[in-house]
Amino acid sequence: MEEGVNEWRKASMSRLKILSVVGARPQFIKAFPVSDALRREHDEVLVHTGQHYDESLSDVFFDELDMPEPDYNLGVGSGTHAAQTAEMMERLDTVIADEDPDVVLVYGDTNSTLAAALVAAKRTPQLAHVEAGLRSHNWEMPEEVNRVLTDHCSDFLFAPSESAAATLESEGIHDGVYVTGDVQYDAVLRVRSTARERSEVLNDHGLHEGEYILATVHRAANTDDLSRLGAIVNGLAEAPKPVFFPVHPRTETVLHDSGLWPQLADNENVLLIDPVGYLDFIRLLDGAERVVTDSGGVQKEAFYLDTRCITLRDETEWTETVDTGWNVLVGADPDAIRTALQSTESLPEKPSLYGEGAAAERIADVLSEFGYE
Repeated sequence: MEEGVNEWRKASMSRLKILSVVGARPQFIKAFPVSDALRREHDEVLVHTGQHYDESLSDVFFDELDMPEPDYNLGVGSGTHAAQTAEMMERLDTVIADEDPDVVLVYGDTNSTLAAALVAAKRTPQLAHVEAGLRSHNWEMPEEVNRVLTDHCSDFLFAPSESAAATLESEGIHDGVYVTGDVQYDAVLRVRSTARERSEVLNDHGLHEGEYILATVHRAANTDDLSRLGAIVNGLAEAPKPVFFPVHPRTETVLHDSGLWPQLADNENVLLIDPVGYLDFIRLLDGAERVVTDSGGVQKEAFYLDTRCITLRDETEWTETVDTGWNVLVGADPDAIRTALQSTESLPEKPSLYGEGAAAERIADVLSEFGYE
């Protein structure tokens, strides 16, 4: 009987046109399991804003993750927050008008997210936000502004955790909230074994499992403040294990311009390389003894891969990773960085915080319910 009901529901479901907007590395990663789930029942139009326009930060992810090529690449590129967001809005408005989607789907907290959200909110499509309800409570972060504004104009709010849903409720958002789990967990589960089989990055650089520290630094709060960046450089230079550091293009420019580059480049304990592809990065993170990062996404990936995380920020939107002892916030405090790098304290038992790796399916199911006639 139940099978017959399910078949009837499928037959009565309208195919939705869903316009998904991505623009930065973490969004490409989150989108690939969601796009896969959506395209089984619906028509997806994939839009790349061009916010990350370096091949190593964008194109490579579509290739490695076997994602469909974007239907649109808006080529916006860099600029001030206002100029970048405004240009994205103008170009996205034309795309949304031409495509006339039922739903606009956005991810995370970038300028691409906010631009698409504002355009959709002023037009007819429903707006769906993946990673709704996250808060750092630091209004100096552009990402905090983006995520709060996006949540408050969304129709579907896909929260990765119960605490994220509780945050939305505390802000008066009660309708359209769904706790789906974290789509990035879906992505990690899909690629971990593939990365182990296909990536040669450890062999290529003479790295051994559990014997190196992985580092990533890219946030403007760290790269644009030379006192913070200098403290981070000092901490990495004094690390007790070899440091493997794929350098973000913006970070490399600042390191050269500030004169800090030689402190790392001339250090035999630090290996600086260009950014790597997603499979190589997952392999590096999986094999690292610990990671030092200012990335929100890497904090979660480290948690999923059982890698100790040191976060170069004063706050995080992924508070559960800190509360459970798997992540430590050190800001840009040299003593805190040094202590965290040298800590040998055992990690606690890891709880399940962000679902079981089926968030993309849950999102597709919720949107399919919207498509029933």
